[in-house]
Amino acid sequence: MSSSLVRGVAVFDGTRLQQRQDVLVDDGVIAAIGPDLAVPPGATLVDGAGKTLLPGLIDAHTHTMSIAQLHQALVFGVTTELDMGGVPEHSRALRGAAQKRADLADIRIATTGATAPGGHPSQLVELGMMPPFPTVAGPEDADRFVADRVADGADHLKIFIEDGTAAGHPMPLLAPETIKALVAAAHERGLKAVAHTMTRSATRLAVDAGVDGLAHAPADGPSDQALVEAVADAGLFVVPTLATLAGMSPTPIELRLAVDPRLRPYADPQWLADLDKLPADPAQRMGPMAMDVRHAADVAIRLFRAGVPLVAGTDGTGGAGHPTTHGISLHGELTLMVEAGLTPTEALTTATAAAADAFGLTDRGRIAPGLRADLLLVNGDPTADITALYDITTIWRHGVPLDRTAPFIENKD
Repeated sequence: MSSSLVRGVAVFDGTRLQQRQDVLVDDGVIAAIGPDLAVPPGATLVDGAGKTLLPGLIDAHTHTMSIAQLHQALVFGVTTELDMGGVPEHSRALRGAAQKRADLADIRIATTGATAPGGHPSQLVELGMMPPFPTVAGPEDADRFVADRVADGADHLKIFIEDGTAAGHPMPLLAPETIKALVAAAHERGLKAVAHTMTRSATRLAVDAGVDGLAHAPADGPSDQALVEAVADAGLFVVPTLATLAGMSPTPIELRLAVDPRLRPYADPQWLADLDKLPADPAQRMGPMAMDVRHAADVAIRLFRAGVPLVAGTDGTGGAGHPTTHGISLHGELTLMVEAGLTPTEALTTATAAAADAFGLTDRGRIAPGLRADLLLVNGDPTADITALYDITTIWRHGVPLDRTAPFIENKD
C-alpha cells in the first residue's frame, strides 16, 4: 500500500482546526502528524499550502441500493455510509464489496427495520418497490426480531415510529411497550437502536423507550422546550436530515448544489437528468406532506444548544422523484445546518467526530495517529466557509487516493 505525506496543511481533526501541519499516511492509517515530518522513501509528497485536510465524511442516514451509489458517495468525500434499512442479502453484499474495494465508501447496515404489521414502509411492498419483510406485532416478538437482525448481520437496529399522519396516510404504529422491548433486545446484543421519528409525538415515544438516537428531527410543527429538554436529558443523538426535509419543499438544496461548478462535474448524470425533471410542486413528487424543514432546523439548533449531539445524515436514496442522493447531498446537509445556525466548525463535526462517536466507529471520524486514513483535502478553509468543502482536491479511502474522474467499473474481479 502506498504512502503519502501532506505538507504544510491546515488540519481539521474532527473538532478543531490546527494550522501548518504535516500528515503522513502509511499502510492505510494515519502514521504521524506534526511540523516538518521527514518524507519516507517512496512516499508521495502532497502540497497542502492553502488547503485543509479533514476526516472523511460520514453520512449517518442513507438507504443504499447499489455499489454505484457507494462510489458516488466517495466521489464527494463521503467515506462511510450508515444505511438505515434495506434488504438483508443486498445490504450484506454492499458491505462485502466495500470491504474489498477502495473506490467505494465503507458502509454499515441495519438490514430490516422494525415496524408494526402494515406499518411504514409496508406501502412500498404494496407498490412493488421492495420485497415483503418481517414485522413486530407486539413485545413478545421483539427478542426474536432483533435476534434475526443480528443473524442477518445488522450493525445497528432501525425502529420505525411512524403513524403516517404527517404524510397524509395513516398506518399502524408500534405500541410503546413494543418499542421498549425492541430497544432492550438491541442493547442486550450490543446494537445501537435508532428511531425513525418525523413527528413530535413519535419523538416522545422514542425518548420514553430509551433509544440511542433519532434518525430525523421532528418537523410536523414547532417543538416545545419540554421536548427539547427530554431529548437532552435522555442523552440521545439526533440526525436532523434537513436535506431530505428540504426536498419536500419547493426549493430543494440540491438545486443549488447541481449548478455549483465545484460539484456539478462529478455528479451522477442520471441524477442531474432526474433533477431537471423534478416537479416544482412537492405534492407531485411525494404526495401531501404536513412537515416543514423550518421546524426541524429550529429544533435541531435548540437541541444542539441544549447539549444534544447532532449527526449529519441525508436519508439519501437516489431514486427518481426525490432530489436527495448519495455524496453530494451531504454537502447540502452541512450547508443547511450552517444556514440554520451552526458554525461551519460545528457542522463539520456532525459529519466526522460526532458521527463516529454516535455509532461507536472508533477507527475513523478524526485525524489522529493510528486511525484509518479516510481523508479529504479541499482548497480553502471550510471552518470559515462551509462551501469550501465543495472544492475537493484529493480523497483517500483507507490510504488509497481516489481518481474522481476515472470511469466507474461496477463489476471488478
